[in-house]
Amino acid sequence: MLLTIDSGNTNIVFAVFDGDEVRGEWRSSTTTERTADEFGVWLTLLLGTADLKPDDIDAAIVATVVPANVFTLKTLCRRYFKCEPLVVGEPNVELGLEIRLDHPEEVGADRLVNAVAAHARYDGPLIVIDFGTATTFDAIAANGDYLGGAIAPGINLSLEALHMAAAKLPRIAIGRPTEVIGKGTVSAMKSGVYWGYVGLIESLCRRISDELGAPATTVATGGLAPLFAEATDVIHHLDQDLTLRGLLEIHRRNV
Repeated sequence: MLLTIDSGNTNIVFAVFDGDEVRGEWRSSTTTERTADEFGVWLTLLLGTADLKPDDIDAAIVATVVPANVFTLKTLCRRYFKCEPLVVGEPNVELGLEIRLDHPEEVGADRLVNAVAAHARYDGPLIVIDFGTATTFDAIAANGDYLGGAIAPGINLSLEALHMAAAKLPRIAIGRPTEVIGKGTVSAMKSGVYWGYVGLIESLCRRISDELGAPATTVATGGLAPLFAEATDVIHHLDQDLTLRGLLEIHRRNV
């Protein structure tokens, strides 16, 4: 079985694949202070809840946007699962796409993994929106090449910045307001942040499609993707497992 590890700025997602089937999926907060042994004990216990044990894992692949976590996650795989993990971004890992940028090394591993998964699952050209700590918009050519994209502050970062910078504005939770015109401070904040973000999504998708020169299929992933996918018709597919499926596909291209 394959252990996939997607280490983002906020959460680390661990998933076990048995062929195409996800046997278990778990999340941990991202911290560079947690040791390989702490991850190992925690993950071993969780494997048991899915009737799995460490010996069932015979391969692993890691994608991380936190370089300080690479050593810890490699050690986890070696010590607890007796395998040498593939790490997306290292020279020996083939993605099967061309990165058409001036500085390919600057692209986050998660964005490339999403590009691989989207091209494997949907017809291009494509736009992939990943709602994470930052919200990323990635353009993928019809042949699967990675073309670049845009990075915007994540919706929760925007909410926190609004609260921190304005003395009278409270900290609020994101949600879809029933009305655009807020009748109070909190409802006005919710409307401005939510519908303003929908406007950002629609504008960027339209402009990216214009630059691609053809209508693009838009795929949304990430924790808050369902909240925004229901509000606009520029998002054509909601795919919560896109990054994990991309790791599975990359592993298959390299075994």
